[in-house]
Amino acid sequence: MTETALVPTPHGLHRAPANRLRRVLRAAAVISCVPYVGLKIAWIAGSRAGIPDGSVVLDHPGLMAVANSVTILMDATVVVLALLLTQDWGRRVPAWLLALPMWAATGLLTPIMTGFPLQLLVKVFNGERSAPSGDRPFLDDWVFSVVYTGFIVQGLALGTLFALYARERWGHLWRGAVSELPDSAVGPGLKTVAVAASVLAALSAVPHVMWAAGSTTGLNQSRIDQRSADFQLLEGTYVLFAALTVVGVLTLALRRGRGLALKTPLALAWLGSGALGCWGGWLLVASAMPAADAADQATALMLVAYAGQMIAGLVALAAGTSFLRRRVRGSGDSGVEGRGEGQIRGRAA
Repeated sequence: MTETALVPTPHGLHRAPANRLRRVLRAAAVISCVPYVGLKIAWIAGSRAGIPDGSVVLDHPGLMAVANSVTILMDATVVVLALLLTQDWGRRVPAWLLALPMWAATGLLTPIMTGFPLQLLVKVFNGERSAPSGDRPFLDDWVFSVVYTGFIVQGLALGTLFALYARERWGHLWRGAVSELPDSAVGPGLKTVAVAASVLAALSAVPHVMWAAGSTTGLNQSRIDQRSADFQLLEGTYVLFAALTVVGVLTLALRRGRGLALKTPLALAWLGSGALGCWGGWLLVASAMPAADAADQATALMLVAYAGQMIAGLVALAAGTSFLRRRVRGSGDSGVEGRGEGQIRGRAA
């Protein structure tokens, strides 16, 4: 995609839209980063806040310091994105430079936004602990409540800001229904990539289906000992996002769904591929880290499942990118907005 220019007018360029909602959402996204970043900085400085005695977090202090530094940078990206989505200079950022980190942010935050509230509901109704008693502690319960609440706020604020931004900058690319797509929008190559992504997503979901159903096949001893309703819910969410990926990508590639709005399968593919790709990659890296106990070492099936998730998400992303590039060429878009919803209106934030 080409860099998007601002719309020329008799009085100059239109400035990025701004209103009270955008300012509130931007503030919410930035403020919600504070608890997480604050805790991480405190831990790097040597604080034990929220870390109980005997926690596995204390086994590799050097490695944890590096991991905490990386995650601080990741959360700081939320602040940059919130500013980019609400400032004039954000309208001049190349599409890929915005879309890629937004895809990653969506993929990392969406499973938390769905899974954490469900885990709280399970605890309310059956009173089950997050992990069986007697296991080595990880972090105090309040840490998860504070951090995950912040993540949910980040996801809601950033997601809404991006939806508003994308509608105004690229909205003309997903107007209409799936059935109205011309043949030029989906070629044989794109269909092949879409089918490959769907097959990979479906295969990567198989181990998660087993684990969500209670099977211990392919799990390491630590996961077997710590299985709980939380674990099964988490595995179920991976299956859900794999299904979203398959439905979204195949609907676009095969042009199924009479009267279905084009933005619906695009949104499904965006959410599903992001969750699969980013969490698959995150879990793969985490599982490859050295384990203090052999029981914590990831099994071959776990590594294959996580790698499959990551690859499926990336292939689906490639399919979606190819589809949108075709739409850009088909619409004759030179990179300058100015078509209906694509116009940039309003004042700077």
